[in-house]
Amino acid sequence: MHIVFAASECVPFAKTGGLADVVGALGPELVKLGHEVTVYLPLYAGVRRQLPEELAYAVRSITIPFDSYNRFVGIVDGGCHAGVQYYFVDCPEIFDRLGLYGTGGVDYPDNAERFALFSRAVLEATKQLGVPEVFHVHDWQTALIPVYLRTTYNTDPALKKAGCVLTIHNAGYQGQFPPATTGQLLFPWELFTLDKLEHFDCFNFLKGGLVYADILTTVSRKYAEEIQTPEFGEKLDSVLQGRAADLRGILNGVDYAQWNPATDANLAANYSPEKLDGKKLCRAELLRAFGLEKVEETTAVIGIVSRFATQKGFDLVEQIAGELSEREVAVVALGSGEPALEKFFRDWAYWNRANVAVRIGYDDALAHRIEAGADIFLMPSRYEPCGLNQIYSLKYGTVPVVRATGGLDDTIEEWNSTQQTGTGFKFKGLNSSALLAAIDRALAAFEDQAGWKRLMLNGMARNYSWEQPAREYAAAYEEAAGRRRE
Repeated sequence: MHIVFAASECVPFAKTGGLADVVGALGPELVKLGHEVTVYLPLYAGVRRQLPEELAYAVRSITIPFDSYNRFVGIVDGGCHAGVQYYFVDCPEIFDRLGLYGTGGVDYPDNAERFALFSRAVLEATKQLGVPEVFHVHDWQTALIPVYLRTTYNTDPALKKAGCVLTIHNAGYQGQFPPATTGQLLFPWELFTLDKLEHFDCFNFLKGGLVYADILTTVSRKYAEEIQTPEFGEKLDSVLQGRAADLRGILNGVDYAQWNPATDANLAANYSPEKLDGKKLCRAELLRAFGLEKVEETTAVIGIVSRFATQKGFDLVEQIAGELSEREVAVVALGSGEPALEKFFRDWAYWNRANVAVRIGYDDALAHRIEAGADIFLMPSRYEPCGLNQIYSLKYGTVPVVRATGGLDDTIEEWNSTQQTGTGFKFKGLNSSALLAAIDRALAAFEDQAGWKRLMLNGMARNYSWEQPAREYAAAYEEAAGRRRE
């Protein structure tokens, strides 16, 4: 089967979050299963710098109409990597910019035009470069593709039999724009209705995709359930309830070629379940790097690698920081985000210099070293569609403490010291006392080093590679394509 991915980011070309990792890893895994995969991405300024100076155009010019003007795009051949063909949509005046979606924390005002253009360009390009059986589109930035397929291109003989799968990576980001966007993008106004594109008097990209895609997926089984509720549905819960029969929860995989303590070049020492000695060296090196050399061996080290955001639950950590500092525990944190939470972490480290240290920003090598050197990894997210760091932590023998939500709930099993089963510690509810209780359970377990080793090994034995998710996506593609053959 031929599958076309349309996405706003993909490693190694452009990344702001986990979406890029999914698009970059899933394609090669599908190729291993015998499928043909083509990926379309915008030609951002950062992508252009990675390509030869002389761009190779697969299609020289495509006309994309708007309400009172046209834009013209080219399709650049990005070559074949790991069996996946890459193409880039070239429109310098709207993609050749510093950021992918905006700068300085502010979205570009023409994002509706940018990603509508990208979506139409993908459809037009495939008519010359190969129409797939299925389009797999990701998040709001490409959610207009199923809308275009079933409206503007509904009678196009080249495209009308193509199926479409939409993956919701985070329902909190929807692409909401003023009503006038309807006319600007040349959609008939009869689509701007409650049962189609209109949502609280906004033109909503993601809602349109939810209405028109053949199959919907999201990135964990639990998140598929959660987004059908008012608490997690971001006001789209009723739409998702209406599509419940077409919604699949497929847990993200991880790339163990990049995240494996036995081969990770970022670490002070490599280690494996059969030979764990290297983890102690990684812990010692991590503490040195953060200036916490005086932390005792009997003191558990909690690691944090995250955006510092309320969504990630760090306001709960702020509420228990004083009590946590009284425990025999050290904390190392890497991240950036909301100014108030950055200030909290800085202040916490300042007043507890012997046991708490923070780095504001992101450093990929340091993220690997925290995963390897910490004893416990903390993810108290209010919601987490899938989450990857808890899966990395399992592989690195670093025990996760997580809130029981989304992919965190799906991937972490509560430790049972009597039966010696489980992989971490979970808490429910949105209160700091529940979080502190889960940390206390972890600290108590850490005192039993024989039991703790069993807990580490349980996690290291778990396999969350892309092999099984790729098979589940292939089944979703077949279902979507089958509906268009009928």
